[in-house]
Amino acid sequence: MNNFQDRANFIWSIADLLRGDYKQAEYGKVILPFTVLRRLDCLLMDAKPAVLTQYEYLKTQSEEVIDKVLNAKSGFKYFHNHSAFDFEKLLGQPNDIRKNLQQYIAGFSKSVRDIFESFRFDEQIVRLDKANLLFQVVKDFNDLDLKNIERQEMGYIFEHLIYKFAEASNETAGEHFTPREVIQLMVHLLWVNDSRPYKPGVIINLYDPTSGTGGMLTEAEQYFREHNGDASSVINLFGQDLNEEIYAIARADLMIKGQNPENIRHGNSFSEDRFKHDTFDYMLSNPPFGVNWKKVEKVIKDEYDTKGYGGRFGAGLPSISDGSLLFLQHMVGKMKPAHEGGSRLAIVFNGSPLFTGSAGSGPSDIRKWVIENDLLEGIIALPDQLFYNTGITTYIWLITNHKEAKRKGKVVLLDASSFFVKMKRSLNNKRNIITPEQIEEITQLYGAFTPTPFLKIYDNEDFGYTRITIERPERKNGQPVKDKNGKPKPDANLRDAENVPLKEDIEAYFKREVLPHVPDAWIDHDKSKRGYEINFNREFYEYKPLRRLTDIRVDIARLEQKTHNAVAQAIQV
Repeated sequence: MNNFQDRANFIWSIADLLRGDYKQAEYGKVILPFTVLRRLDCLLMDAKPAVLTQYEYLKTQSEEVIDKVLNAKSGFKYFHNHSAFDFEKLLGQPNDIRKNLQQYIAGFSKSVRDIFESFRFDEQIVRLDKANLLFQVVKDFNDLDLKNIERQEMGYIFEHLIYKFAEASNETAGEHFTPREVIQLMVHLLWVNDSRPYKPGVIINLYDPTSGTGGMLTEAEQYFREHNGDASSVINLFGQDLNEEIYAIARADLMIKGQNPENIRHGNSFSEDRFKHDTFDYMLSNPPFGVNWKKVEKVIKDEYDTKGYGGRFGAGLPSISDGSLLFLQHMVGKMKPAHEGGSRLAIVFNGSPLFTGSAGSGPSDIRKWVIENDLLEGIIALPDQLFYNTGITTYIWLITNHKEAKRKGKVVLLDASSFFVKMKRSLNNKRNIITPEQIEEITQLYGAFTPTPFLKIYDNEDFGYTRITIERPERKNGQPVKDKNGKPKPDANLRDAENVPLKEDIEAYFKREVLPHVPDAWIDHDKSKRGYEINFNREFYEYKPLRRLTDIRVDIARLEQKTHNAVAQAIQV
């Protein structure tokens, strides 16, 4: 097996053993923790004799002391195994394999045991043993070498397996991970024109509130290592995810990479914020598109009502059916103050956060808060059909509270929707891919901050408008009805509204656009509201002239003749 695809396919083939005793939707409960276990088994193999020898001197010590010493002895910062068993030895005692496997798990450091508790692995050990499958599963995994493979490749294996399991059980795999080229583009954009990640001796904290299998965190670390060669430089990764099995994979994978497993936490980022008092230098996220937040409505509304801007959601609440902008507010709430160096984040959205909701609504108020506080640096439109679970167009938003001087008060829109190549073989809804060369080109375009056919620069105010209410008088017998103050009484049935761009004078707009058509109208200024929307398609719309009528007639005549010839040929036959 020479690549991650071969290994992933081999692991997937082991799942065939479970057919009949497990439903397809349950395969992952066995295969994923066994893959983690075999990976740990392979990595700890060389140091195992030394660990066992050292353990004999330490076994009466506290767990804390044992873990600290033996983790160092194993060559890995956060884990070891001091059981006498490994996969090979487990197979040597087939009649006791259940008991011995449980002892093997118990011999890991607490950080690893916590991971297998999240998998509820002991339940599967018992179930496999009762079905007489445990020995064969261990035997097949023992044939798999997961030692000498790149750490990044292991992440690909987990993602491939999750995709296959989800596909087999008609579940949504794309909720758990993001295409690698999208992550790579996000990381490039996150650190474009930013010198901090490249300084010697720098310590960076990076967070993903929807960390899934840890793909975004892994790619960010990989990029950091490739571009900062100083051994004293550190990137600390933090993440949280709602799905317990997916969280366990991320925790294990990042622990193997040398990251602190305590920094990967389980729970709903909205209702169970595991990093309540923390701030971060950088953040990345691909939250579920159009996620419904009904289950955590009370917690969020309580925070909104009691804390206001002192909490995470003070700017406003979006509709229950689409919580995308809650993730944005959650992440902004974890920014470092500008005077401490500030923060920068990249987040993937579908199109709805750009424009849904009129002035005064939750989504509009959130956009207003982000833009008027000069937090929105840029938005990049991606090609469609990039994601596994949807073919829609998506957008990367870049948010920061420490803009470059030239970008202050400005927003960049970059249309990268044509930067892709077709895949030779589609994966569910994913049919397109962004190449490394295109990632570099997009990054250079964004970093240059120069208008091109693909990039436009706007003032913050260009996206704002005042929604004015236009009133007209109620009439009786053709005459305006007066209220008790002698003013015209408005007719609710004739009421209308107009969006006036912030850069336009409202009265001048009203005289130009409204009064010529309804001269008895007036503005009710008490009802005016300020809103924001970003109409990406309108900004990059290119007018294409309609075809000439004579050309259309020629095409129609050609089609008619073709149809006539086909009918005549059929009659002759």
